[in-house]
Amino acid sequence: MPTAPINNPSTHSEAVEVSSRLLVRQLGLQSYQTTWQAMQDYTNARDASSPDQLWLVEHPPVFTLGQAGKTEHLLDPGDIPVIKTDRGGQVTYHGPGQLIAYLLLDLRRARIGVRTLVDHLEGAVISLLAEYGIAAAARRDAPGVYIAESKVASLGLRVRRGCSFHGLSLNVDMDLAPFTRIDPCGYPGLKVTQLADQRIDADLATLGRKLPHHLAQTLGYTLTFIDTEVDP
Repeated sequence: MPTAPINNPSTHSEAVEVSSRLLVRQLGLQSYQTTWQAMQDYTNARDASSPDQLWLVEHPPVFTLGQAGKTEHLLDPGDIPVIKTDRGGQVTYHGPGQLIAYLLLDLRRARIGVRTLVDHLEGAVISLLAEYGIAAAARRDAPGVYIAESKVASLGLRVRRGCSFHGLSLNVDMDLAPFTRIDPCGYPGLKVTQLADQRIDADLATLGRKLPHHLAQTLGYTLTFIDTEVDP
């Protein structure tokens, strides 16, 4: 399915208190390559006045292999594209029905490290699921969020020039079959789940409004939802 390229907005620094505000952009369905390039462009161009941003997207079906990713964990990719990317971690799957949150954060300005950022991302998902009565937890040995022994959210980050990009993916209501064609996150036999299988009746639009609030609370930010800028 064709998608429109992301048009990176200007920093809007005149109107934004950059130290305490997080701009949220809801971008809809976008190709992985387009979004990845846009994240790199924004990170490379940003300066001390550039606002932190949270991009919420869906991707068409794609397997992504992290910097340390081993091809042995690609069991049977078939006709689903495989993209070698620059985030941390091993292999994962993205597809429609999955909420992806990319966090473009100036870590030096926020005065946090990567491990703390991972804790904040995991904590935001755990708090979101608790709102629906679901008990979830993180694992120190395998970043992400788990319901019992099944993974519901995956994490992968990159830090460049003291700024983060990439982020997390939350399985909402999607086809989980492609996960059987990989070792998810490099763990053979790792079970995955989704919110629909936990009887959480919430669409991506609703969760795309709720998740940023949980993330802002744990990070200490004020949210500003801005109009999406996408080329026709």
